Amino acid sequence: MKKLVTILQLFGLFACLSLTAQQTPAPVQSQAVTITGVTAHIGDGTIKENCTLVFENGKITAIGGAETATKGEVINAAGKHVYPGFIAPGKSLGLIEVNAVRASNDQDEIGEIIPHVRSIIAYNAESKVVESMRPNGILLGQITPKGGRISGTSTIVQFDAWNWEDAAIKTDDGIHLNWPTTFRRGRWWLGEPSGFQPNKDYQKQTVEVETFMKNANAYGKSNSKERNAAFASMEGVFDGTKQLYVYANGEREIVDAITTAKNTGVKKIVLVGGYHAHKIAAFLKENNIPVLVNFTHTIPNFDDDDYDFTFKLPKLLMEAGLTVALQNASASNFQTRNLPFYAGQVVAQGLDKEKALQLLTGNTAKILGIDADYGTLEVGKSATLFISEGDALDMRTNQLSRAFIDGRDISLETHQTKLWKRYMGKYEGK
Repeated sequence: MKKLVTILQLFGLFACLSLTAQQTPAPVQSQAVTITGVTAHIGDGTIKENCTLVFENGKITAIGGAETATKGEVINAAGKHVYPGFIAPGKSLGLIEVNAVRASNDQDEIGEIIPHVRSIIAYNAESKVVESMRPNGILLGQITPKGGRISGTSTIVQFDAWNWEDAAIKTDDGIHLNWPTTFRRGRWWLGEPSGFQPNKDYQKQTVEVETFMKNANAYGKSNSKERNAAFASMEGVFDGTKQLYVYANGEREIVDAITTAKNTGVKKIVLVGGYHAHKIAAFLKENNIPVLVNFTHTIPNFDDDDYDFTFKLPKLLMEAGLTVALQNASASNFQTRNLPFYAGQVVAQGLDKEKALQLLTGNTAKILGIDADYGTLEVGKSATLFISEGDALDMRTNQLSRAFIDGRDISLETHQTKLWKRYMGKYEGK
């Protein structure tokens, strides 16, 4: 009887979800579109005032001044702003819908070292959480598995698709490694004291990672007849076709992780988190390591940190000459829609607004390896962009009127916008 009740409950949940499914994906662009009179934020640190931007067949074909010839549908965007589509890296969007409902959570798999797990095959293109990203200008994301020591393989997608095959724009782009920590919180249920204490297993855990990576590299160079899926999935990080995303925060952890990865033959490394990266910026720059820094709206980790440390960390890293982008790996998926406002917080710390924009656009695309097509408004690149009534990094003025992915005119309606319209109508009448 209990099983029957559980089945009926799950059936009811998915029935409700299906009744409020995502908006129908937009059709392929059928005619040219011209945006006139707009302030264009290119995504590389520059602005073009009174700009005319033309795109056709999903690609930007012209971007210039008022003298630029118009073509097809003309959108008069005088007084408005156009931006490249924002990119959200390192998130399990589409892999988990409701945290409290286990049946909707597919962001983790059993095992500690599982690089062969491909997150993309579990991606739900009709996720209401994914859909809610678009009204804030977040049009692309890196779908990333979580949990374990080596979580699996990520894929970069666009957020308006029928299924994962339609969504994917760069499949299996990288492997994600959660480096061990030198300190951990006490486990009260085992009688350990509360607060941070040394991780006595740190050396053992790092040796396990190093041994696995050495064996994986050796496997790729061998002619073994027995297929090892975990080792085989690592070949890309040794030949440079995949990146290794290393999650580490402390100085020692960052140095150990990058040194180990390089010594075992990894070609491309991206640091994720990097809480103390500013203390070893010279080391990171010397090794050409970009940083996906954690979101700004959080409190400092340690008592002796500046109260505004997390707000200004991206600025400190950029001033040190590193390639930096924003992510929010430690926050809930729904908070990803606030990425533009995290960048806006860095502006409040003194970073130039157009450089802060790069934290979501040009820099992110470069780090993820999709900058040939996305991240900036340039002729020949994808027409993945949006028009905002005002400053897209300010939650008061980031009001989208149109958005396009690969030139397709996408819907900005979501479950949240429907609720907003419903309750605004209720309270405006009083």
